[in-house]
Amino acid sequence: MDDTTQAGLFDSEEEALTLGFYAEQAYLDYAVSVVRGRALPEVADGQKPVQRRILYAMDAMGLGPGAKPVKSARVVGDVLGKYHPHGDQAAYDAMVRMAQDFSLRYPLIDGQGNFGSRDGDNAAAMRYTEARLTPFSRVLLDELDEGTVDFAPNYDGSQTEPLLLPARLPVMLLNGASGIAVGMATEIPSHNLREVSRACVALLKTPKLTDDELFELIPGPDFAGGGQIISAPGDIAALYRGGRGSIKARARWRFEELARGQWQLVVYELPPNTSSQKILEEIEERTNPKVKAGKKSLSAEQQQTKALMLSLLDAVRDESGKDDAVRLVFEPKTSRIDRDEFVNVLLAQTSLEGSVPVNLVCIGIDGRPGQRSLRQVLEEWLGFRTSTVMRRTRHRLEKVLDRIHVLEGRMVVYLNVDEVIQAIRESDEPKPALMEQFNLTERQAEDILEMRLRQLARLEGFRIEQELSDKREQSKSLQDLLDSPTALKRLIIKELEADAKQYGDERRTLIEVAQRAVLETRVVDEPVTVIISQKGWLRSRQGHGHDAAQFSFKSGDALYGAIECRSTDQLIAISNTGRVYTVAVSSLPSARGDGQPITSMVDVEHGTRVVHMVAGQETQRYVLGTESGYGFVARLKDMASRLKGGKQFINLDKGDSLLRPLPLQEEDGQLALLSRKGRFLVIDLSEVRTLAGGGRGTILMGLDAGDVIEQWVGVGPAGMMARGIYRNKATELLLGEAELAEYVGKRARKGKLLGLKIKQPVLGRP
Repeated sequence: MDDTTQAGLFDSEEEALTLGFYAEQAYLDYAVSVVRGRALPEVADGQKPVQRRILYAMDAMGLGPGAKPVKSARVVGDVLGKYHPHGDQAAYDAMVRMAQDFSLRYPLIDGQGNFGSRDGDNAAAMRYTEARLTPFSRVLLDELDEGTVDFAPNYDGSQTEPLLLPARLPVMLLNGASGIAVGMATEIPSHNLREVSRACVALLKTPKLTDDELFELIPGPDFAGGGQIISAPGDIAALYRGGRGSIKARARWRFEELARGQWQLVVYELPPNTSSQKILEEIEERTNPKVKAGKKSLSAEQQQTKALMLSLLDAVRDESGKDDAVRLVFEPKTSRIDRDEFVNVLLAQTSLEGSVPVNLVCIGIDGRPGQRSLRQVLEEWLGFRTSTVMRRTRHRLEKVLDRIHVLEGRMVVYLNVDEVIQAIRESDEPKPALMEQFNLTERQAEDILEMRLRQLARLEGFRIEQELSDKREQSKSLQDLLDSPTALKRLIIKELEADAKQYGDERRTLIEVAQRAVLETRVVDEPVTVIISQKGWLRSRQGHGHDAAQFSFKSGDALYGAIECRSTDQLIAISNTGRVYTVAVSSLPSARGDGQPITSMVDVEHGTRVVHMVAGQETQRYVLGTESGYGFVARLKDMASRLKGGKQFINLDKGDSLLRPLPLQEEDGQLALLSRKGRFLVIDLSEVRTLAGGGRGTILMGLDAGDVIEQWVGVGPAGMMARGIYRNKATELLLGEAELAEYVGKRARKGKLLGLKIKQPVLGRP
């Protein structure tokens, strides 16, 4: 490229783009494209662009409910060639999902052939399957040619396509949606048509309908595969108000009695995102577990779960087929096993029970993506429907008025037939002559000239008079609709009720509150001492008051701490990254041997190590913090996690280290802090924030460059102890309120140098 060409790329310095600015704009354009063009549904018709284009293309191909199905490849080709220039597999996958009755509550496509199964089996290739539209799809397509929605050019300008479909029902709520965009995601569950329709009618009749009344009409989702919702009504209501949360769901089952007093458990409905194959794999994993990567043997938890499952379950079979979409049969070890316990173990150990995420994110009528409550979704859709019906009414009125105009011109012919014929015969330009002689418009004159001679029959005149009368009544009725919001509302309600009657069905998902299944291990509540080594080996010894000097450890290891607690308590391990892990004290090995490493009990992240451990009652308070001076208060139950992979709880800066957690006593009112450079500060505990969800906390002590907090201790009415060396002798000093007064200050101060004669003081309780 020569200098002249290069200089011509930019006319001025102002037009030059920095790489950062260009990348930002390009990524923003990409994000908007993903949000609006792929991942999120429209609240108006509930469709994503690819789904909308598939429906429109099939409608244009004449593949209605009564048509003969055609190869899916033909439909995909039409969609790609005319409207959606993307991968054929992506379009076919979307088409397959629209035909699956276990994915959509009200399928939009009637598929012929193998369209996959709820067990995750893929559909047959598009050259084998056939498809046409379902009757329910007419709810989206029937009013397309009545001026209800805007059309825009397709990707190459050779065709036009609708920007939205004129949905007569809020399909987004009925069929749900799922998608991941850039910076946002959506998870909308399906709902029952009759319930949603009743709610829409109620909102039209009573716009000030309370949320509680609305939630009585829509008590919860209605999943395509049935199942049972066990969440409390209050939890579902909170989810619908905020537009985000999760719903607890479980399978439905029955007991079948067999000969000689035997019985078996039969699961016939599964919750969403669960399949028979998944349940079988989970049972295999628990009854025949594999040693985890990096481990030498099965963990204690794996062995316990295996023993439990094998003691209860004798066999499991998948008898699903044409007669039963889902039929999982579980046979107990013996008929004497408690049925409730049998079910509880299966629910707790498999996906027969779980949580269904809900996130009502969609693109609103204003074109903006966002999270909405259930009420907002319904109100926005009703606004769209009202606008659609008004546009349809105006379109129909325009057609009726145009027909009236044409018929009035034809009446002129019948009233003056001889004069019209004469004018046409004698004129070189009959159209202007007719317009001038009979005061006709160009539209009327053109219609008269195109009439056939048979239409001049006397009987035809009576028909025109009758049609003209009917059209005038129709135009008056349509104009009344446009002039009266009340009449328009009545029409919308009537259409909603008609569609609910035609397409509605009974609820499939049972809503019945129940407690989540939890495996309870009976533990004897007794005092124990948890012995922790510096290298993270754990064991427990019955009773309290043991002499720590008697504890033995492996070569190179030593005592980290001996914590006196109860067997029903929990132990919390904290990694150097601030992640916390939970282990039940009752699951710790006995003190007869060296115990087990903490890494065999929890899944510690690669490259991290456990640096501190605490144990006790869940109400016990701790000060958690870092050497750089940040800290906060949390209870032990706040740190607990049900996941073996733990959870992030303490936020650290790079290079920072955690202080040993400080247990607080009820009488503690102050916190004493000592830095490596000897600065000492006593602050009020009320200044230290309590963070139940963890975090970084606030600055406890201001530090000079290179200085860190080395020690801290809780201070009660009795003061604190400072232990150290004075004149080569071990010495203890009690620091009471008077001695500490000069060091008391506000949080984040640097404190003062600790003026004690003892060397290397160690802070502690009296």
